[in-house]
Amino acid sequence: MKHPIHRALENLSKKYGPIFTLRFGSRPVLVLSSPSAVEDLFSKNDLIFANRPRFPSAKHLSYNYTTLGAAPYGDHWRNLRRLSTLEIFSTTKLNALLGIRQEEARSLLKNLFQNSRNGFAKVEMKSRLSELSFNIIMRMVSGKRYFGAEVEDSKEAREFRILIQDIFELSGASNPGDFVPFLRWIDFGKVEKRMSRIQKKMDAVLQGLIDEKRSEDKQASRQNGGKTMSMIDSMLGLQDSDPEYYSDEIIKGTVLTMLSAGTDTSSVTIEWAMSLLLNHPNVLDKARAELDAIVGENRLADESDLSKLPYLQNIINETLRLFPAGPLLVPHESSDDCIVGGYDVASGTMLLVNAWAIHRDPKVWEDPTSFRPERFEVGENQAYRFMPFGIGRRSCPGAGLANRVVGLALVALIQCFDWVRISDDMVDLSEGQGLTMPKSKPLEAMCRPREMMINVLSEL
Repeated sequence: MKHPIHRALENLSKKYGPIFTLRFGSRPVLVLSSPSAVEDLFSKNDLIFANRPRFPSAKHLSYNYTTLGAAPYGDHWRNLRRLSTLEIFSTTKLNALLGIRQEEARSLLKNLFQNSRNGFAKVEMKSRLSELSFNIIMRMVSGKRYFGAEVEDSKEAREFRILIQDIFELSGASNPGDFVPFLRWIDFGKVEKRMSRIQKKMDAVLQGLIDEKRSEDKQASRQNGGKTMSMIDSMLGLQDSDPEYYSDEIIKGTVLTMLSAGTDTSSVTIEWAMSLLLNHPNVLDKARAELDAIVGENRLADESDLSKLPYLQNIINETLRLFPAGPLLVPHESSDDCIVGGYDVASGTMLLVNAWAIHRDPKVWEDPTSFRPERFEVGENQAYRFMPFGIGRRSCPGAGLANRVVGLALVALIQCFDWVRISDDMVDLSEGQGLTMPKSKPLEAMCRPREMMINVLSEL
């Protein structure tokens, strides 16, 4: 099995069909690569496959499997899901935190404007987009920024950035000990030792954030007096009413889940979208024309404009179809014997859904490898054909936030700047290694302020 794994599994599905089984060491694995197979499983056996595999190495970064992403299906998981739906990702909460997203988008525009105000300038986009997504999530979570020029010299911010980088590196690495049990006895590759060390450091950072919030005046921080509460503020309020359940460990696990699931996924999607637009300037022109017609040239587009920009949403959907941030949906595991597509599947089988293969299946999509946002204008039911945020009861609860972050960033970049490739060569669209399918080569592009937007940008 060579990287990228989603391509290796697609090649196997071409040989063995859309439903087949493998063994990853001691673990039986069921792989699904067609909409009909996915529909059959999730319409009949969603509850049986509602668990997550318990990878021994992952316990360090999931607070012993108590986080939303790693917890087994049951009362605790349902409570975390309810908490995320009501306290973190509800429309009311997202609307209350609108200012954070707009401020960070404008910080990105200000940075680009300073670098390109004298004409076309080459910019490296990956780091800028990562800063955007991390600052949005961290400000939602704690009210603090950790990325950008104004915090570069902060020791706390610098150490935090290193920890985040280490966590993503380890999260994307398969630990052989998770699949071949005897390798755990010797900690093959020292993965668990590294995870344990990093977890202790991150735990100390997160505990510091909680203690800092707790030490603030409760009237000011939790009852806010007009100030928007952070996620930690909200969870400390819940802790007051139920301290036994909403422990500091539960709060830290929720913060870590937000960081790992809500940051890299958004920035990678924006980077893929801009890469595709640079390779298809006609699509970029059409998106800009829609923006100019709806928003005009006297103000910056904001989130309230997104619902009036259907072509932009088509671009986002088409980007997620071609380059889903989760090419293999987060693994599930069966809790009982069942039948899938006419085949017997044993309890304890790990499930991998190859969303990347389904999104590019010529039996499902016309001209599947082409970038054609217009295909989403039809408005037909995309269930089981299009699943960038997962499917079933364990699908991603943060899809609404992700669409807002990606949409706001793209409208800002398209409205305010002219974009061209750094050479006549097309932007490389090959995938790199990692859970969120990053680009193998970080995006570099040439940008300059649009003349009609210079006055608006100058006021930032």
